[in-house]
Amino acid sequence: MSQYPKAEFLLSVAAPAQFPVDLGAEVAFAGRSNAGKSSAINAISGRKALARTSKTPGQTRLLNYFELETDHRIVDLPGYGYAAVNPEERRKWVPLIDALRSRASLRGLMLVVDVRRGLRDEDLALIDWAEPRHRGVHVLLAKADKLNQAERAKALREAAATLGEIATVQLFSAHSGLGVEPARERLAGLWAAAAT
Repeated sequence: MSQYPKAEFLLSVAAPAQFPVDLGAEVAFAGRSNAGKSSAINAISGRKALARTSKTPGQTRLLNYFELETDHRIVDLPGYGYAAVNPEERRKWVPLIDALRSRASLRGLMLVVDVRRGLRDEDLALIDWAEPRHRGVHVLLAKADKLNQAERAKALREAAATLGEIATVQLFSAHSGLGVEPARERLAGLWAAAAT
């Protein structure tokens, strides 16, 4: 039985006017292209094909909204990094993502990072965008099944040291199921946080 039996795709947003009504609670999911963001969304939602996964990085071109339970949404942001997206299209994302940040219902950010790559400047810039003093940020060190136990522990220590108190962090693997339940709990906690 899925954790979220009523989970469904809600809509794709290409302009701020298309956002759903600013009520309830939503958490943005973001990550570099090919970090495993779609797989993380599917694992956490318990639905194999809720978010589309692709062997070609950077397939998310719009803000995709999914409702997991009544008035509880996740927002799948376009991947960043080396995705083959033309600069003009990338420029269109900026006002859209800035408008997202102004929504009262946006309670937090889940940032998906390939554990083998670690946190990079672009990841830290996105955390800064999320204004971690005002809303929660949680980092999933994804693809943790690709490392052995000692390597995973080292990666987690390094990420925690880099993040300090601005974000929480955990190991995660959509493939093996490692960390899926703690990630669900953290998502519920972000949704429940009061908007500030």
